[in-house]
Amino acid sequence: MATVELTKENFDRTVSENPFVLIDFWAGWCRPCLQFAPVFERAAEANPDLVFAKVDTEAQQELAAAFQITSIPTLMIVRDQVAVFAQPGALPEAALTDLIGQARALDMDEVRAQIAASQKPSAEGAAESGTTEA
Repeated sequence: MATVELTKENFDRTVSENPFVLIDFWAGWCRPCLQFAPVFERAAEANPDLVFAKVDTEAQQELAAAFQITSIPTLMIVRDQVAVFAQPGALPEAALTDLIGQARALDMDEVRAQIAASQKPSAEGAAESGTTEA
């Protein structure tokens, strides 16, 4: 599958309709981005069952801002609409291959349970510390 160009118009649909999306946030003036591009393309060719997508941070500034992208390239992996990895920096091919394997191996039910558990105490704490004013 060819790499998909993401925009604010197709981002939500792409992520919601595909269970595993790798997103490369990049810009044409960024030398590390340009060096990472062929690594990303080879990974896309080697993993045709996954969606590989690119966000041009210059053309899609609103989308880059929504994800608080401050350094490029930034790689994000979204599984079942949950961002399971996001890190700036150009990865070597072996590291990207390893990362894809780790993301494939994730138990998403366990990931969602961990997210729910980490959010629960702060929500309960806010409710317990709430004050009533007369």
